[in-house]
Amino acid sequence: MEIKLVYLSDLKFNLDIWKSELKFHKNEMEEFEKKLEDIASRQLGIEAMVPLEGFQNKIIREKEVIDKILQRIRIKRRIVETADLNEEIDGRLRNQQTTISEEMKIYIKLHYELKEDLMDYFLRWL
Repeated sequence: MEIKLVYLSDLKFNLDIWKSELKFHKNEMEEFEKKLEDIASRQLGIEAMVPLEGFQNKIIREKEVIDKILQRIRIKRRIVETADLNEEIDGRLRNQQTTISEEMKIYIKLHYELKEDLMDYFLRWL
């Protein structure tokens, strides 16, 4: 039972960290949207607008992915909160955590690639 309590505590910590990071990234994407709107209002021509529209679509998609992962984290958190402390750790919770962990690794990699591309774009057009 003590081992399970430690494991569940570690799992809650991971879920909380991921949730916090995703919320930060979502706010960051909203700030990037504002900057893109600022650039669009300057009417800089097609050379600026084509990549701008692409970035807007990528931001919309990223926010959808963030919402999906946050939903999975909420579900996982409920499962952890209602876990039977007398039940053996059967790998089910561990496997689900690994899935979210892998999803976060992929998401973070893609997020920072998009962010780098956006920053290059902003350097050029702001």
